[in-house]
Amino acid sequence: MEVVEDLYKKRQPVVEMKAIYFITPTEKSVDCLVNDFKNKPSKYKAAYIYFSDVCPDSLFAKLKTCQPKSIKRCKEINISFFPKESQVFLLNVPDAFYLLYSPHKEDDKESVLESMAQQIVTLCATLDENPGVRYKKDSLDNAENLANLVEEKLVEYYKMDEKDQFKIKTPSQLLILDRGFDPVSTVLHELTYQAMIYDLLTVEDDIYKYGADRMSTTKDKEARLDESDELFVKIRHKHIAGVLEEIPKLVKEISSNKKETEGKLTIGNLSNLMKKMPHFKKQIGKQALHLTLAEDCMKKFQPHLEKLCKVEQDLALGTDIDGLKVKEHMRVLLPVLLNKDLDNYDKIRAILLYIFVENGTTQENLDRLIQHVKIESDGDVLKNWKHIGVPIIPRSSQRKPTRRDRSNEETFQLSRWTPLIKDVIENPLRTQFSWVEAMLWTCCKSAGRAWEDMSAPTARHKQNTMSRDDRKTMSKLIIFVIGGITYSEIRSAYEVTQANKFFQVLIGSTHIITPRKMLDDIKDLTKLRAPKDTFTILEEV
Repeated sequence: MEVVEDLYKKRQPVVEMKAIYFITPTEKSVDCLVNDFKNKPSKYKAAYIYFSDVCPDSLFAKLKTCQPKSIKRCKEINISFFPKESQVFLLNVPDAFYLLYSPHKEDDKESVLESMAQQIVTLCATLDENPGVRYKKDSLDNAENLANLVEEKLVEYYKMDEKDQFKIKTPSQLLILDRGFDPVSTVLHELTYQAMIYDLLTVEDDIYKYGADRMSTTKDKEARLDESDELFVKIRHKHIAGVLEEIPKLVKEISSNKKETEGKLTIGNLSNLMKKMPHFKKQIGKQALHLTLAEDCMKKFQPHLEKLCKVEQDLALGTDIDGLKVKEHMRVLLPVLLNKDLDNYDKIRAILLYIFVENGTTQENLDRLIQHVKIESDGDVLKNWKHIGVPIIPRSSQRKPTRRDRSNEETFQLSRWTPLIKDVIENPLRTQFSWVEAMLWTCCKSAGRAWEDMSAPTARHKQNTMSRDDRKTMSKLIIFVIGGITYSEIRSAYEVTQANKFFQVLIGSTHIITPRKMLDDIKDLTKLRAPKDTFTILEEV
């Protein structure tokens, strides 16, 4: 019999069973464990302890208070990060945004960065990498401080690693950025499938619930949107228009009777098809689910968002569909402000794009914009961007980074914007990448091999002839964004990896953000939070 229980909840003793503890090395979790084995009889027969990270000596000493011989194994396995997707890792600390950027939390920054650095080191240890660490210097010092902490902890880790007393720098690089480096991508409506789902629909913990009138069932169903769904993996980064074209094609490929899938594909048609072909029920069920998701996205998009997306693209890029420079940004924004069908969140997103393209605004203009959307009590959702290093008031004279020319790339008119992180990822891989560009990234001590080791493939790097072992040892570019990453940025990491088979991009952050979550987090930066409750273990009577 196997039982999985929450360490922090009240649990019944099972004295005849051995317990495996997979815990973080914190005072709270260690106190819980010690409490299980402090008195006779112990809660379990024996303990096998696996720490997700290095356990400090002070906490390790607490284990000595357990009953003698009760602990059979104690091991640090260094995996205090969450592998969200095949190329995405998270630290799962969304509170870090408030703790690092709120003006009320200046004193907490050091401990938060220290903890994040340790988590990033466990990622490197799991990958068996000792990367060169670089950071993008900006008005805030979070990236610089985190980079230096990671470098120090990497040195410390590989000195104490029992398998390798000294590990030289590997060809891989770790680039650390602060969230303010690209505010545009955090508020823009993204029209690729995965990003659109999480922006427009209600998805909690990666679970989408669909109602009783769908899929010929009277009960609500739940669908998990993760990499266990092969179809989702295949289409998640496609434009919504491509998804709506692809799903009917896939259904026709599965169907043995083409007449059943002729004409417009609907949820009702798919339900009938599932009844007639029960052996294909699971496959067609996935198609039906994603057709439902795509159609729900379009229902949200078509009434009002289509025109808004054109305005957003013009503001984000500063150019229109024909590539002509937008001369008056306010004239582009005004129809959005006057549109009564748009909710305040959408108007706020458009206002922010206007401020971003203007590189800031005046107090008078900002007050007018706040009054126009009637958010006088919530004006902080615009003003607080200054706390993450984004110019709001006054206008900044600092030049924006030069963008890579993508005018020859094929794209949809309402999806012309490319996240800035794609330039960041691609720049070191280009053969024409200059030392001038490289110097924009400050390196920590012993940053590793030169940038040109990561440049585009030569004749010696044949993209399609690498063995599996070669791919395991290929260079990695690890991107870490403090304060959250967007689904469009995640997509960019996959796209660059796909285009450069000899090279792998891993992208990570404290957490994943959606536009609504980003706006809520920004608004909360100037609010005072009540201190968290202290944790107390009650003695069993």
